[in-house]
Amino acid sequence: MSIRNDFRHTIAASYIGYITQAIVNNFAPLLFVTFHTAYHIPLSKIGLLVTINFCTQIIIDLLSAKYADKIGYRAAAIAAHVMAAAGLILLGILPDLFSDPYIGICIAVVIYAIGGGLTEVIISPIVEACPTDGKSAAMSLLHSFYCWGSVLVVLVSTLLFHILGIQSWKMISCLWAIIPLFNIFYFSMVPINTLTEEGEGLSIVDLIKTRIFWILALLMVCSGASELAMSQWASALAETGLHVSKMAGDLAGPCFFAFLMGTGRVLHAHIGERYSLPRYLGVCAVICLMSYLVVTLSPLPILSLLACGICGLSVAAMWPGTYSLGARICPKGGTALFSLLAFAGDIGCSSGPTLVGYVSTALQDDLKLGLLSAIIFPLLMLIGLTLCKKEWKA
Repeated sequence: MSIRNDFRHTIAASYIGYITQAIVNNFAPLLFVTFHTAYHIPLSKIGLLVTINFCTQIIIDLLSAKYADKIGYRAAAIAAHVMAAAGLILLGILPDLFSDPYIGICIAVVIYAIGGGLTEVIISPIVEACPTDGKSAAMSLLHSFYCWGSVLVVLVSTLLFHILGIQSWKMISCLWAIIPLFNIFYFSMVPINTLTEEGEGLSIVDLIKTRIFWILALLMVCSGASELAMSQWASALAETGLHVSKMAGDLAGPCFFAFLMGTGRVLHAHIGERYSLPRYLGVCAVICLMSYLVVTLSPLPILSLLACGICGLSVAAMWPGTYSLGARICPKGGTALFSLLAFAGDIGCSSGPTLVGYVSTALQDDLKLGLLSAIIFPLLMLIGLTLCKKEWKA
């Protein structure tokens, strides 16, 4: 079957799209210390790069809700990869072209963040619109590739830094751009359906007037917060709890978390369709809550680290599962629904780690007690799922 008629290629291109998103979100943070030492950029300004990335993607989420259907899925997907590739290449070029290297880094971050935001919004509805069975499984497997991409970025970049030297980071940044560059051509050839015909999808105003949208938005906030509250602090937990080196902490913390989260999404792809989706997500929320309790209350550091990995396993189905739930409950939601849910998820991604940081600081930098406060998110998700069952009998 021709590539232009085979939706398996569409799904494969979508998988690569999520690997691209993992690259743009995870490569630059590996260089934060390098930016600090090589360009003498204060750590406070380096920390703002994460905020710049996040805020840019939030803006793109909102704009996509209005304009993505108008420009079309294919054009949006191609544009996403053009911006991602351009940002990665410019990251290796712009810092040396400005008297203040920080300006060049910021410009590159904004450019690839536009690509990351578009990817997050457009890839899920592309897969949801493919004429395949097992939509929830396909969505979960799709999102697992973000996890594998995260692991890939950390492992391959660490290896290349070791072999070529950290001073070769500019070349390595350009090398990572090869993946989105390839996907530009791939997405230009694969078949792409849309979730709704032009003019049939619900408007943003129509969506926000419905009760079920706000329940789904709550689930997305809790999904993003439950995931990022743990993953963003996993490295610090490994270093402070087990007193290991930075490299070992990264591998034992966020890498371990991402690996098990990817494993959980593959597992959900194979068995998730056998169960009611709200009940399945409810079990995940309970396991997530228990893992937070073990991480924060266990006296054994190694047990806390294992629970951190289990947390990755438990949050695996939350984000893609809520997307699938939204597509089932609100089939006319179209791209606007996915854009607004991505916006809600990004709010959760920001609020979860922020809550942990503020509570930890208030309690004399006690990270475990800070993480304990994050159990509010799986608890709220259980409440949201209970409300969701009343709207949709599954």
